[in-house]
Amino acid sequence: MSLNTSVKLVVTGDDFGYCPRRDVGIVECFNAGAISNVSLLVNGSSAASAADLARRYNIPIGLHANLSEGVPVCRELCQSSTLLNAHGVFHGKMGIRKALAQGLLSMSEVRQELCAQVRLFCELTGQNPQHMDGHQHVHVLPRIREEFAQVLQEHSIPYTRVPVEIGLNRCDWIQDELVKFYRGVEEDALNTVEVFKSHGIRWPDIYIGLSTMGKNMTIKNLQQALDYSILSLHSGLSPQSSMYSPTSHPSTSLSIELMTHPGYPSVPTEGGCGEGPDDFSQSWERVHEMNVLKDPLLHSYFSERGVHLCPFRDL
Repeated sequence: MSLNTSVKLVVTGDDFGYCPRRDVGIVECFNAGAISNVSLLVNGSSAASAADLARRYNIPIGLHANLSEGVPVCRELCQSSTLLNAHGVFHGKMGIRKALAQGLLSMSEVRQELCAQVRLFCELTGQNPQHMDGHQHVHVLPRIREEFAQVLQEHSIPYTRVPVEIGLNRCDWIQDELVKFYRGVEEDALNTVEVFKSHGIRWPDIYIGLSTMGKNMTIKNLQQALDYSILSLHSGLSPQSSMYSPTSHPSTSLSIELMTHPGYPSVPTEGGCGEGPDDFSQSWERVHEMNVLKDPLLHSYFSERGVHLCPFRDL
C-alpha cells in the first residue's frame, strides 16, 4: 500500500477539564490545528470552564469516562460504594484492576456512575458526547466493558477507543513496567472488540498513543508509528486487520486515533478530580507533547502523507 493513501487522523487531547492550566494548553493546541478533538473529564476540577471553552472555540468534544481517579459525580455513590477505597475516592489506576480481579466491584454501581457522567456531560456541554472512552483505559476491563458498551448504545454514543497499538514490541525506549501495563491494556482491548461490535459501536481502524506518551512523543516516533501501523494493517500483519468495527470500510478509507495529553503542567494546589493533580499532570512532559504536536515539521509530514486531521464526527 502506498503511504500516500488519504488518512483521517483524530488527534484527541485527553483530560480536558483536569485543571485550568491543562485546559489552556489544550485549547492552544486546537487553535493551532495540532489536535482535532478533546475528551472531557466531567469530575475534573475545571470541567465546567472547559465545557465553556469548547463552546467558545467550537471544539469537538467527547467524554473521558472516569472510574479510577478522584470522586464520583453520582451523589448516591459518594458516601458508600464498591467503587471507592477507604479514603472515599476511586481505587486508582492499578487499584481498580485489583478490586475488579478480586470480584469487589458492583457492576450496577459502575453502570450508575457511567450514566451519571453522561448526564453531567450533556448538562455541561449542551450536547451528547460524540465519543466516549475510559480514563486510564478502564472501559476495556473485564465486566466493565459490557456495562460500558450498554451505556454507549443506550445513549446513542457512536464512537469509542480500542487501545491496541501496532508495533509496540518495536519500541525499546519504553520502560519495562510500562510495557507490562500496556500489554495488559492491549489484551483487555482485544477481548473487548466483539462486545463493542455486538452493540454497533465504532472506533478508528488504528490506535496510536501508548508508545508516544510524554517524553516519548517525538516527530520521529510519531512518523514511525503512523507509517508502520498503516503498512502492517494493509498487509494483514497486525491484530487490527480483524478489528474493524461493523461500519468501517478499510478498503476505501483509513482512520486513525492518536491519543495525546498536552497542556501546561498542573500546579500542586490546583486541579485534579477531587484529590489534587497527580504527578502525570504536573510533569513537564505535558508541555513537551504540546510543542511536538504544534511543530510545523510534523504538519509537513502529515501533508506529504495525505493525513488530514478531523474529529470523530467526520469519520
